[in-house]
Amino acid sequence: MNVASVALFLALIFRHSFGKNLVRLIGKHALILGFLVSLSAVLGSLFYSNVVGFEPCLLCWYQRIAIYPMLILFGVALLKKDRGVFSYILPLNLVALILSAYHSYVQWGGNPLIPCDATASCTKLYVYEFGYVTIPTMTLSVVATFLLLYWANRIYENSHTR
Repeated sequence: MNVASVALFLALIFRHSFGKNLVRLIGKHALILGFLVSLSAVLGSLFYSNVVGFEPCLLCWYQRIAIYPMLILFGVALLKKDRGVFSYILPLNLVALILSAYHSYVQWGGNPLIPCDATASCTKLYVYEFGYVTIPTMTLSVVATFLLLYWANRIYENSHTR
């Protein structure tokens, strides 16, 4: 997802040249992509806790509280073809962004500003791949992808309302 997000970000930056077709394609399918990203985030978190057995810490629970409703919102928006869902999820997305950025900071050795008194430690690294991918950075990737989809969707909508 990180590679795809970087590619989309570059396409959005260079949308008036080589990125135009990719931005148009992503913007056109932003609803289904948003649904699929939210579905993978929910299923991934449930897999890690219920199948693999990783106990979510307090910060993980708060991130889930912000991410899980997005699946329902995207599902309804997909059925109703409501491209405005990106505006509805923006507050949840910003909450998840702040929480996952803070959680990543704590896991990377930062001094916790608030104690994590859950039975699972907020500093425990259950996953550590490619030298930076942890569970909170996965959430960061999801919310960054939503923000990029929001941007691509707006460009697509603006090009079709003229």
